[in-house]
Amino acid sequence: MALPRPRRLKTLVGAPTLVTAANDADPGHGLRRAVALARKAEAERITGLFTADLLQIDPAGLAGTAGVQEPLIALAALSQATSRIGLVATVSTTFQHPFNLARQLATLDHVSGGRAAWNAVTSSVGEENFGGSLPDPETRYDRAAEFIAIVNALFDANARDAVARKASGAISVDPAKFHRIDHRGRHFTVAGPLNVAPLPQGRPVQFQAGQSEAGVSVGAALAEVVYTSQPSFEGAVAFAAELRRRAAASGRGPGLPFIMNSFHCLIGESEADIGRRLAEKHARIDYDQGRLKLADMLGGEIDLTGLPLDAPLPASLLPEVTRINRRRGRVEIFRRYAEQGLPLRRLIIEAQETGHWSVAGTPEQLADALEERYRAGILDVVTLHGLGNPDQEDLLINGLLPELRRRGLIDTDYLGADFRSNLELPPLTGADRVSAA
Repeated sequence: MALPRPRRLKTLVGAPTLVTAANDADPGHGLRRAVALARKAEAERITGLFTADLLQIDPAGLAGTAGVQEPLIALAALSQATSRIGLVATVSTTFQHPFNLARQLATLDHVSGGRAAWNAVTSSVGEENFGGSLPDPETRYDRAAEFIAIVNALFDANARDAVARKASGAISVDPAKFHRIDHRGRHFTVAGPLNVAPLPQGRPVQFQAGQSEAGVSVGAALAEVVYTSQPSFEGAVAFAAELRRRAAASGRGPGLPFIMNSFHCLIGESEADIGRRLAEKHARIDYDQGRLKLADMLGGEIDLTGLPLDAPLPASLLPEVTRINRRRGRVEIFRRYAEQGLPLRRLIIEAQETGHWSVAGTPEQLADALEERYRAGILDVVTLHGLGNPDQEDLLINGLLPELRRRGLIDTDYLGADFRSNLELPPLTGADRVSAA
């Protein structure tokens, strides 16, 4: 009897933007481009499409195009042009309501045939659009934990056979098989039942982003995939050990949650080509804008104007992490960089990658970096960059991905019909069923 093979590394790429631009020849251009890229990702057997999101237009332009489309609607559109690739929507638990989101996610799972997932974030910006101030991180994560528990309870409560197909092709609904959850908590009161048919997957796959103290605890207890920024191997090892310690203490099964990194790779054909590409990339940096971006990485409350580029930051400027209300995990990363004595110029270069794992190399060198973390058991899912970038796409599709396949690190085909199967998540069991009451 053959032994089961180890679970391979799962791959994501950013979901393409499908909006119309003012200079497009016709209103459908953005959607056609997005569909072509999504189909290209699926042809390469990428496991899923991932959408980041923000709830504001960044006035300084530091966030690029993040937030220019609503993730759930964008992914619903792309679901109709694809058949196997997973669909991960980033959603704010601070500025959404669990019942409304459960209906949206359930519908996305239906229209995609069981490919929906959501990445729970607590948001560090956007409060001005929702009529209030931004709660502190501990309150945001307490709300997030309750939010996730409610959504899961709504998905779990209804009987699998609550909806049946009639001979005519229409459906019939048995109201007695839709069950209330009667949740009353600190942040929400939700009676239920969820008035959407039980999902093809049972539940959408649960991603969660956040690496502050409170964020790690929520991910360890509730997420199936935790998205974390870990620029160094040593930091990634320490994070994985602590996450799994907390997961075990929460009664999670072996191997959960999976760990996901964003791999900010620059692919070159040779050492000389890599050097050229890096030099060109760094030459494009606007260092005045870079000061603003670095200040944002350090919490947004310091002024770096006029400081010399080739000197370290004064220690007196570095913020206390516990006093920061926005993205503490990111602040921790850049405070450590500054404490290492990196000059301002280098810190600005690092800020272009926003604290993520960043490597420049040939396809073989990049595969080495990915394999090291995968073999160490600290990387289960990775977001790859380059699709849709004319300078990098060919090197990704005809360089890095074939090298990863050659080493047996990534899948050569989809393993099942739904996203859970393709991620090789353990089946949902009775132990996973939660009560939010």
